[in-house]
Parts: sequence; C-alpha cells; structure tokens
Amino acid sequence: MQRDIYDEDHEAFRASVKQFLDREVTPHLETYAERHGLDRDFWISAGKQGFLGLEIPEAFGGSEAGDYRFNAVLTEELAKVNMTLPSCVGIHADITVPYLVHLTDDEQKARWLPRAASGELVTAIGMTEPGGGSDLANLRTTAVRDGDDWVINGSKTFITNGGSADLVLVAARTSPEKKAKGISLFAVDTTLDGFSVGRVLDKVGQDESDTAELSFEDVRVSGADLVGPLDTGFISMMQFLPQERLGSAITNLAHARQILEETVQYAKDRRAFGQPIGSFQNTQFLLADLVTRVDVTQAFVDQCVLAHNRKELTPVDAAKAKWWTSQVQNDVLDHCVQVHGGYGYMNEYRVARAWRDARVTKIWAGSNEIMKMLIGRDLGL
Repeated sequence: MQRDIYDEDHEAFRASVKQFLDREVTPHLETYAERHGLDRDFWISAGKQGFLGLEIPEAFGGSEAGDYRFNAVLTEELAKVNMTLPSCVGIHADITVPYLVHLTDDEQKARWLPRAASGELVTAIGMTEPGGGSDLANLRTTAVRDGDDWVINGSKTFITNGGSADLVLVAARTSPEKKAKGISLFAVDTTLDGFSVGRVLDKVGQDESDTAELSFEDVRVSGADLVGPLDTGFISMMQFLPQERLGSAITNLAHARQILEETVQYAKDRRAFGQPIGSFQNTQFLLADLVTRVDVTQAFVDQCVLAHNRKELTPVDAAKAKWWTSQVQNDVLDHCVQVHGGYGYMNEYRVARAWRDARVTKIWAGSNEIMKMLIGRDLGL
C-alpha cells in the first residue's frame, strides 16, 4: 500500500540520508565490523549533516525538527543498511539526547548539547545491570551524596556505544528506602577517575557495534551532573521508554522489509530445476505471506508514529509495536535465509548477517515477555 504519513520535506530528508550513507558509511562497514565500533569520523560526519540534532533546540546546535517523522525517516534509512546503525545512532540521538533536552537546565544544555549535535560528544545510557535485565526498578548501582558531590558505585552491561561514549547517562539508586521512587539519573563523563570500560562484548550479531560492560568505582560527580530532579529517574525512564520502543519497532520493520525485498529479487534470479525458484508455488505462497505481514504491520507502526508525533502514543501501544515487529522481523528473516538455501547461512551474504543481527530485538528495549505483561495488565488481567 502507498504510505501517506510523509510529505515532500520528509522525502527530501530521506534522500539526503541515503546519499550520506551511500557516500560516507557503506564503504566502511567492514572496517566498523572488524573494529567492533563506529569510528569518530562517522559521528562527526553525521553531526555535520544535522542527523544527530533532530531533538536538540537550535540555540544549542540542533535543528529542533519538532516532528518525529524526521526521526522515523532517519531510522528507516539506517536500518536498510544494517541493524547496528539505527541502534548506535538511536541510542545517542533518539534515546539519550531527549533526556538531556527535557530534564536539564540551560547550563547543562550548553555543556552537553552542542557537542552531542556535532558528534564530538557520543552518548550512551546505562540502565541494564548484570543479573537485572529488564527489571529497572531494582537497580544495584548506587550514588551516595558526599557534600555537594555524588559518589557512584556499580556496574552496567549490554551498553550500546559503551566502548566509545564520552558521556553515559547512568541510572543509580540515591534513596534505597524508596525502592523504584529512589532512583536518579547522572551524566557521567567517561574520563572521570573510577570509570572504566570492561569487555567490548562478543555478540552473536551486530559486529559493528561496541556493546560493552561499564564499571563505576567511587566515581565522583558534581551536583551539576544530576539530570532531572532527585529520585525521579525511574519515572523519567518510564516516560521516555515509549520513544525508545517505537524507534525499535521502526528499525525492526525497515530492516525486515529491506532484506525481504532483496530476497524477492533473489527468488527471481536464482534458478533450480531449470526455472527461477520464485516460480515454485511454495516460494510464491511464502513470499506472499511475508510481504503481507510486513505491509499490515507497517500500517500499525505508521499510526504509532503519527500518534507519537501528536504526543499521544501510549506505553501499551509502544509495547505492542515493539514486540510484534521484533517477532515479525525474526520470522521474516528466518524464512529469507531458507529461501537463500545454503548461501543464506554464509556470513558473506547480507541475509545471514541480518538474521544474526535481528535476534536481539526480541530481548532489548524490554523483552517481548515484558511487553506482553504490560499489555496484559492494561487488559485488567
């Protein structure tokens, strides 16, 4: 179906993103994979193009688009290349930066936002902890007041951009007796004493991403590094999670759609038993099923984008979009591997890497089981 959520400005922006990716990113993908991370040239180049400042006010170096559909277009185009790009860029520009925009004072904004927009300051967000997973209410990382400072101790894991970030937004427990209502957020400069990057994790997929373990041992930050009011971190995380989950949904679907389109072409070109494999009824029925699933899912995700643009997207609808698109993506890519036969299992083929890259989407941003719990509770169950 013809999508109608974007206008000429969005499509012009899409063309500029695609041109940037074709010219400055795609030729370096193998290098990113070998180094397990995006280099600083990538971030600086993306910053010069204005891709990192869509959420940032003009007064602080951004474009302040004021229209989430530009975020969605950027995410879609990144996802067509691979899963790593929307993950790393999304963590920085679409997930961490909004906290810095909406929860900080002008001094903090001036300190962080211009460099975040330019790519000079790469950010990450430190929520997940070893043994904690999706249970954000029971964080063990602590921040203890010492005069005008706070001393942070603890660890985080599975942190996207963790190996290269200059600033990590850290969720820490400041009032243990308050449980979930005793969590605060701190912007931690990664050059501070006591901060260290552990392993850059050896993942099944997304080789281009520097997902890492982080350690905080008596890391001293000032009161000026507290982001948002004291003890309101958990509430803030809950408020910002729908955008994270919507970004995940957009990524999932755009990635699956791109690989599916390439698989349809493969079915036209690949011959077996004297004819294109796409001419066999089984392949036709399968691809018809997959294309329909993607198109129907796209209709729901587009409505979520429009709702979020109106600031009306509910956490429950974001949860639906997140879990459903991750399931659809994994189902689609598994079938795409099958259509490619033995070649589909070779890392030199995009479909194989896409299949590996996609598996984590049923786990991150809140596991699919957690998403279903949220939906079930909304049903009064």
